[in-house]
Amino acid sequence: MTTHRCFIHTATFAFVDLETTGGNSARDRITEIGIRFWRAGEVVGEWQTLLNPETRISGFIESLTGITCAMVADAPLFADIADELEEQLKGTVFVAHNARFDYGFIKSEFRRLGRLFSAKVLCTVKLSRRLYPEFRRHNMDSLIERHGLARVQRHRAMGDVEAMLSFFLHARADQGDEMLEEAIATLLQRPSIPSHLPPDTLQDLPASPGVYRFYGENDALLYVGKSTNIAQRVASHFSGDHNSSRGVRMSESLRRVDWTETAGELGALLLELKQIKSLKPLFNRRSRAAKNLVSIELSETDAGYLQARQVREIAPHRLGNYFGLFRSKRDAERALSGIAAKNELCNRLLGLEPEHEGACFQRTLGRCKGACEGLEDATRYNLRTQIAFHALRLQTWPWKGPVGVVEHDRFTGRTDILVVYNWMHVTTVHDEADLHELSLCGQVVTFDLDSYKLLIKALLGRNGQNRKILELPAVGAPDVLMP
Repeated sequence: MTTHRCFIHTATFAFVDLETTGGNSARDRITEIGIRFWRAGEVVGEWQTLLNPETRISGFIESLTGITCAMVADAPLFADIADELEEQLKGTVFVAHNARFDYGFIKSEFRRLGRLFSAKVLCTVKLSRRLYPEFRRHNMDSLIERHGLARVQRHRAMGDVEAMLSFFLHARADQGDEMLEEAIATLLQRPSIPSHLPPDTLQDLPASPGVYRFYGENDALLYVGKSTNIAQRVASHFSGDHNSSRGVRMSESLRRVDWTETAGELGALLLELKQIKSLKPLFNRRSRAAKNLVSIELSETDAGYLQARQVREIAPHRLGNYFGLFRSKRDAERALSGIAAKNELCNRLLGLEPEHEGACFQRTLGRCKGACEGLEDATRYNLRTQIAFHALRLQTWPWKGPVGVVEHDRFTGRTDILVVYNWMHVTTVHDEADLHELSLCGQVVTFDLDSYKLLIKALLGRNGQNRKILELPAVGAPDVLMP
């Protein structure tokens, strides 16, 4: 019991809250920092400052926090206060509500300066969950309401710090020092790395986007993963949140970790897909490359009716002529059966029955309108078929030729230009000047279902408009392999 009380009475807890221009630590910046220091039962100091984020504060954030562009125009930059902040936090327990957010922003700001920052981190959301597991909600407003804490000015740094400290003191009075100490000790446990890994493995990992690989005995590849923060993601594999039997077996087998950095998430996703399918790591659950990719093509019979046929050779430059991508012939037939049943299309014309005279089997059951016997007008049948297949039509490549998708990591200064053509990642260069000497002729690339879906989402989805995409001059076309 004495040991428990010793920690509570000797450690310095720095209750930290930030206000920022948004929720993405890689893109957004800090506008305010508030800290209150607590040790041995009393507040021993506080530190607070506004910061110039070097970027615009949106109207939404201004209305949420009350911090305006005018208020921070003459405030110091993070670089101006970095030394003082580091000294203030040195040796303390960094306490924050949803600590991953605040701690992540502080680490990102130091990283922009080419510096590392680390601390023992205590999240009061996790502390509340551990001490009060009977409750579902653990956001700050819920804690204030549930425990009758004093109302504060929310969404300003020092107001949220005051609310956090009030909860901490309430929990101490309600649960007692021993219970509080036990909960804190559990939450402060650093991930213990597998015994066969070098002890400095986590320290060597970069806090940047990329792909990491786990190796076992004899350099057998165990696992390939990706993250926007390699160090954080690898550490999470060894935390209590990943104690599945599969995770335990992988950790016991682990002997070495290596990684490849990228400039952004899309590059990491594409590299992860490629390596999982080509290297076939033992513990990855994600599907490997489809060996017999199948699509559907529509053509007219001599009688003028649209018929479907399954094809394995797909021409990427005319994807709009194909419908659906399936990992096997069985998957394609299952999709065709569903379309036939829903739209009363002819099974024979869809290739689900062999050619023969007379009505198809579904016609005898009243589930086909008679195209197989020439009883339904071909124009009407073809229109119904086109409508039924419309949602499956593959996305035509919307650019005239290849494009370069630019990703830039402001922290490391790395730039990747992902050269993409007909929904295939062909190569990566690191400077726009390299694009002028680029030739795709002779390069071999495989048309891949997962990459196709990923690139459509990345380039045409909600975030596609925010990407820098360079249309490239005629640089030839790669040789395409079908899986």
